[in-house]
Amino acid sequence: MLEIDGLTRRFGDRTAVNGVSLRIPAGQMVGVIGRSGAGKSTMLRMVNRLTDPSDGRIRFEGTDVTALRGRALRDWRMRCAMIFQQFNLVQRLDVLTNVLVGRLNRRPVMTSLLRMFTAEERAMALAALDRFDLAETALQRADTLSGGQQQRVAIARAMLQEPRIILADEPIASLDPRNSRIVMESLRGVNREGITVLVNLHDLATARDYCDRIVALNAGRLVFDGPPEHLTAQRIREVYGVSEEEFAEEAAIAVGATPRHAAIAA
Repeated sequence: MLEIDGLTRRFGDRTAVNGVSLRIPAGQMVGVIGRSGAGKSTMLRMVNRLTDPSDGRIRFEGTDVTALRGRALRDWRMRCAMIFQQFNLVQRLDVLTNVLVGRLNRRPVMTSLLRMFTAEERAMALAALDRFDLAETALQRADTLSGGQQQRVAIARAMLQEPRIILADEPIASLDPRNSRIVMESLRGVNREGITVLVNLHDLATARDYCDRIVALNAGRLVFDGPPEHLTAQRIREVYGVSEEEFAEEAAIAVGATPRHAAIAA
């Protein structure tokens, strides 16, 4: 169980996340939606401790995540893997090495620096690539792949961390509809193995199609928390003051999607 209690983050006079509380059972897939600047990315970064909360607590299976420091914090980031919109791959390295980066926190410092991975770890990385239909790209440089392929490499890298939770921050924002579907199906497949997934999305249809639960933020506050079927067009208008189409277009443009993708999202 991931427990978030009164989570708040302030940047000077601006409050990006304001008193958010959630209980997320193990193995749930949660879509986090909201307009531009709603606090979605800040919330995920606090869960991973890339950003420290101003107030509130994060607990996981009885451990106070907000109190972790040093090695304990690095271990948490290993168990709570992060996937980013822009993939965060080392473009000049081959795909296999990028996936193996997911093992670095499990290895002694010197062998990590020398990238001395074991045969077993290399087999794990190849199996992860094969799972996402990328085995044939193992020796290619990362920058030769399409955006959708690079995001699947990022998911494979996250899986090598052997995480309990995956946080995905707008993982399909820069992808076309076909690659968006492939990436979301990959995340859903990971989730079906019992891994908790929290995914920030601008596409409401995608959130409904793939997530067990939808959480909506507005100006940093939690304004909706429930099953996808309860997030009706009327509810969106009540919460955000705009139609579903206006919400989707605004959110898609905010994360760099094209107007065509925004229309598809609606």
